[in-house]
Amino acid sequence: MDYANQKNLGIIKGSTLTIAISVLHSSPHSFSEKAHLLLIDDNPSEQRYLVDVLRPHYHLSMAFDGQQGYQRALTIRPDLILLDVSMPKMDGFSACQLLKADPLMQSIPVIFLSALNTPEERVHGLQCGGVDYVVKPFSAEEVLARVRIHLDLARKQVETTPSADPRDPSEVVLMAAQRMIDQRLDTPPSLLELARMLGISEKKLTQIFRDKTGQTVFAYVREVRLRRAVQLLTTTNLSVQDISAQLGFENPANFATAFRERMGTTPRGYRQALTKSL
Repeated sequence: MDYANQKNLGIIKGSTLTIAISVLHSSPHSFSEKAHLLLIDDNPSEQRYLVDVLRPHYHLSMAFDGQQGYQRALTIRPDLILLDVSMPKMDGFSACQLLKADPLMQSIPVIFLSALNTPEERVHGLQCGGVDYVVKPFSAEEVLARVRIHLDLARKQVETTPSADPRDPSEVVLMAAQRMIDQRLDTPPSLLELARMLGISEKKLTQIFRDKTGQTVFAYVREVRLRRAVQLLTTTNLSVQDISAQLGFENPANFATAFRERMGTTPRGYRQALTKSL
């Protein structure tokens, strides 16, 4: 279907989009004025479609990848962000997680608009901080209605939420990286992948982890896995083999070795000692 027909039908298909709605405590735009939207999408035809749908109702600004969009959002502080997911440099999920790690942006509700309708994609959207998930094809009227609803909810939240203090940009990156790691303990991203998702160099990411946690990224992943292992051994009846698999260790023997080095006993020994103490 060509763009003209998509426009006439009020339906858009294609790459995943995210709508992130932000009402910031110090936003220069009052609710009596048109809200200011930032469109972040590397697909010109989809940007044009959304511009045609939204321009009669809102002020619009543009960006063309997640990294540029995140930086522009910090600069212009829009009331609403439309964020494509599949983009170069930084995808929409990563940009959303950076927004959620920033105290000035944490109140942004996120609605995902996606042609992907698997449970995994929907859950990932919610894990990134989304409050809604709309499956494509969608109507222009539905998008406008959901934007209006969430702008109203965000306005009410602003009225009752105290202002947040700015955070060191390195802290924002660290919190976003930690969140990405925590969501994928079974298959954690490599240093290269994590740096790419965050839009920074491997060297810079390693330095942030060393400065803020005293650990390398690898050491942090290992520590989080072992803390999670202790939790599972303490609060569940999962076998050591199942816990090992759930936390992404190559095999139970590697898990036992790492656990013993950190805790001074094997996973089985830790559980037995815990049982005897009860």
